[in-house]
Amino acid sequence: MSDARYSIGIDLGTTHCALSYVDTHASDGEKTTQEVLSIAQLTGPGAIDSLPLLPSFLYLPHPDELASGDLYLPWTGQREFAVGEFARNRGAGTPIRLVSSAKSWLCHPGVDRRAGVLPNDAPPEVSRVSPLESSVRYLTHLREAWDHAHPDAPFGEQDVTVTIPASFDPAARELTAEAAEAAGFTRMTLLEEPQAALYSWIQKSGGQWRKQVKVGDIILVVDVGGGTTDLSLIAVIERDGNLELHRVAVGDHILLGGDNMDLALAHVVARKLAAQGTQADAWQLRALTYACRAAKETLLSDPATDTVPLVVPSRGSKLIGGSIRTELTRAELTQTILDGFFPQVDSAARPVSRARVGLTQLGLPYAQDAGITRHLAAFLGRQVGALAELEGLGEAATNAAAQNASFLHPTAVLFNGGVFKSTLLVERIMSTLNGWLAAEGAASARLLEGADLDLAVARGAAYYGYVRRGRGVRIRGGTARAYYIAIESAMPAVPGLEPPVQALCVAPFGMEEGTDAELPAQEFGLVVGEPVHFRFFGSSVRRQDQVGTLLEYWGPEELQELEEIQATLPAAGRTAGEVVPVKLHARVTEAGTLELEAIPRGSDERWKVEFDVRGNPNA
Repeated sequence: MSDARYSIGIDLGTTHCALSYVDTHASDGEKTTQEVLSIAQLTGPGAIDSLPLLPSFLYLPHPDELASGDLYLPWTGQREFAVGEFARNRGAGTPIRLVSSAKSWLCHPGVDRRAGVLPNDAPPEVSRVSPLESSVRYLTHLREAWDHAHPDAPFGEQDVTVTIPASFDPAARELTAEAAEAAGFTRMTLLEEPQAALYSWIQKSGGQWRKQVKVGDIILVVDVGGGTTDLSLIAVIERDGNLELHRVAVGDHILLGGDNMDLALAHVVARKLAAQGTQADAWQLRALTYACRAAKETLLSDPATDTVPLVVPSRGSKLIGGSIRTELTRAELTQTILDGFFPQVDSAARPVSRARVGLTQLGLPYAQDAGITRHLAAFLGRQVGALAELEGLGEAATNAAAQNASFLHPTAVLFNGGVFKSTLLVERIMSTLNGWLAAEGAASARLLEGADLDLAVARGAAYYGYVRRGRGVRIRGGTARAYYIAIESAMPAVPGLEPPVQALCVAPFGMEEGTDAELPAQEFGLVVGEPVHFRFFGSSVRRQDQVGTLLEYWGPEELQELEEIQATLPAAGRTAGEVVPVKLHARVTEAGTLELEAIPRGSDERWKVEFDVRGNPNA
């Protein structure tokens, strides 16, 4: 058992970071003593303030832009960059020097995430950093801010949990763990954000959560963050006379969230300006996007505010003789987000894919369909059979697992993410979902109240670290997917015909952290002395496959191809290019990352199969 005094939870968010902590010495059972760190950060040139959130923005100023001491931090002195509130505010006026959405870039397989690619549309004279380095800087700032506030309890001696989207694939998880290690995190675990939000709800209930849910309940967690939409299902089951929470499904990685909404609002305002005779260029549209982000947060958090002024600086008299001045109204915000991102659809609706242009700008692979309700319908439709093998649901699950249902029927909903500060958005999803349920004769889902939309993920992560010591209720579930490696069949070359591929299960659905998968009996040939690439698959619906299951055929909804994994096995006395018989061994680490090893026959050697997190330029 850990002897750390504090369990620290960190929400490494797309638009904000937060840090919460549980004092394990002052907590008992489900009654915890928990706080949120006020994070010291620059709020202006030379101005330091402590705020509950650290905006996830990195500003890279020109060498002559700021005076000496303007970027001074009390624990490090002068720096050449700024993160947090000042970075966001400064970058709104000079967006070509602002790094944003680093978390989304960190999971983008189409770029080298260790290369300097951000800001992605900056001119050549602006220095760039990698998505990995950006994340390291945010996490480093949080560690240093903690040590500055708690000199008697060094960060490196505490238990730390960092959150990630449930839909992160193994490569993105590995990169997040790497960023945390580079930032000086020595005792770190990863936790999925929707689970963290539910942990926070449990902790805030003070033990009363058992009176709000019952055996057979299926809790839908809808988490719309700055960069991603995460959907998860958690079942309430009974085991040995006790209520338990069991995660049964997670959705696909949907790059759709607050960033998309900010851009949509910017275009609404730009059209309004154009109607008034003011045409914003691409640079100004980007600055307008950042201004709309701040205005959106103000309107969502303050119901008394109906209008927020927007000011975007001009770049010269040829365009506009001064700054662009306009406003964003609550009516514009509501119509744009409600109708554009949460349309009323039926349960058979599915996300729309459009034909893509052959050439496109390099950028984030955003979801093509902005309708979050359509993504929700698709998720619940795919998971209609998710409860078939789950024991302990009891008779109360009859409606949720209805045999004739066209989608899985949730009985309760928990929301997370700042956009749900708007009760209109909560009501839209609840009314849409309950319309689907009524059409199939199921009871309405109820809303789980009391979520802290800005801080729930950090608070839940801190509580999870406390729970891991055996102090509270733990959500079970293990890995969110089953994982497979493609095995190419040996066959003579045939013109126009590629060798058929089988999919070998190396890690089953629900594999718990800190466990190893039993070695499959099959042996495979692996080339040594040169890089070898593997195709890699994941499935959120094939729950029965075990380690060693070999699939000959699968439908497009069953397996999704992920990133390649890459291994370069040292020849170790063998001839370069020699094929070595190996078995594969999978392990889910305590930190929550997936490791694969290749073990040669008759040897104690273990060669780690590395996830190819550098991106595949030929993909």
